[in-house]
Amino acid sequence: MGNEAAKTQHIVTTPTKSVGISILLILLFGPIGMLYSTVKGTILFTLIFIVLGLIAFAINPMWLMVIVPGMWVASLVWGARAVKSYNQKLLEQV
Repeated sequence: MGNEAAKTQHIVTTPTKSVGISILLILLFGPIGMLYSTVKGTILFTLIFIVLGLIAFAINPMWLMVIVPGMWVASLVWGARAVKSYNQKLLEQV
């Protein structure tokens, strides 16, 4: 009986992230909105966004009308998958 009293169980709860909030933030703020879902993705997409934007602007500024929406959509996909992966890893730890 003394051994049973010494055993304690600690429960740590970690909230999951919302895919909807991730998508909303990315829609509003672009690659910077990815900070909610992934820091690595934010840095990567911001750098790619700047480099492709400068190249497109140097060649023909009209290309920005293709580059910007394309990067926004790629950011949405990356952010949603990052949140899904994060939540999956949390559930696997249980």
